[in-house]
Amino acid sequence: MIKSMTGFGSAKAEQPFGSVTIELKTVNSRYLDVQFRMPDELRLAEHPIRERIANGLTRGKIEVRVSFARTAGVQETSFAPALLHRVAEQLAQARQLLPETPTPTLPELLSWSGAAQQHIEPESWAKLCLDALEPALTQLVEGRQREGHRLANVMLTTAAQVREIIEVVQAHMPALVLAHRERLANKLRETLQAAFPAGFTHITGAELSERIASETSLFAIRIDVAEELARLTSHLTELEFLLNPGETPSAKKTHSAGSVGKRLDFLFQEMNREANTLGSKAGSLEMTQAAIDLKLLIEQMREQAMNIE
Repeated sequence: MIKSMTGFGSAKAEQPFGSVTIELKTVNSRYLDVQFRMPDELRLAEHPIRERIANGLTRGKIEVRVSFARTAGVQETSFAPALLHRVAEQLAQARQLLPETPTPTLPELLSWSGAAQQHIEPESWAKLCLDALEPALTQLVEGRQREGHRLANVMLTTAAQVREIIEVVQAHMPALVLAHRERLANKLRETLQAAFPAGFTHITGAELSERIASETSLFAIRIDVAEELARLTSHLTELEFLLNPGETPSAKKTHSAGSVGKRLDFLFQEMNREANTLGSKAGSLEMTQAAIDLKLLIEQMREQAMNIE
């Protein structure tokens, strides 16, 4: 399954003591880069979250935003006697200055001292983070798959245009060689007629035809792009294999062997190299234009593939 590197997912998990909300936002990147924005109280969950994301994604810059809220009125308390003792000492000192100060109640002492504090084990918050992560990650992956499917269809449409250009160039080659042969023959006749207005007999028709055939062969060799077109066709076949949504089980196994995005990038580099060679061998304006069109289409696909995982 082709997946984009752009996506978003969010989810919320709740327990009686509080709730955790996780937001995942991803953009394209050459490697997997996970960045966190989370309060210190939840840092225990950072490592397992990072591991889980690495198991589900291979490329992309992922921003993980984690927030939490405690449930009002829930008092799972821990007791700190030292703090209470310090407040008692301070209260005794205050009585020396203000003998008529009323004696505070125990709840008031606990409140002033902070000796009784709400306390939820960090592990409980970490587990709640992971509970929120799973649906957020599922939402993210599904969104990346939908976007990847759309990008694949766009590239397949462009690939079909590339194949059409290749077929046109292949069909144009014999006519190009024939046209060059005719131009060469006409040029030789014009040159000989200009040099020998009264006619020439020291060059026979067979010799002239042989020279024309030799020059035509050299031209055909110089502009021969059969190998370049064959390699372009081979790269197109591999591209369609990678992008085709109706893939076979063996194709799925091959796809999972590595990053599709990186393989696509390599393919487009090779296709661009062949298009450059095609342009350098161009024997006509039509072939030059075909090479330019090929490079433009390949660049369009390469830009789309930059967002493929």
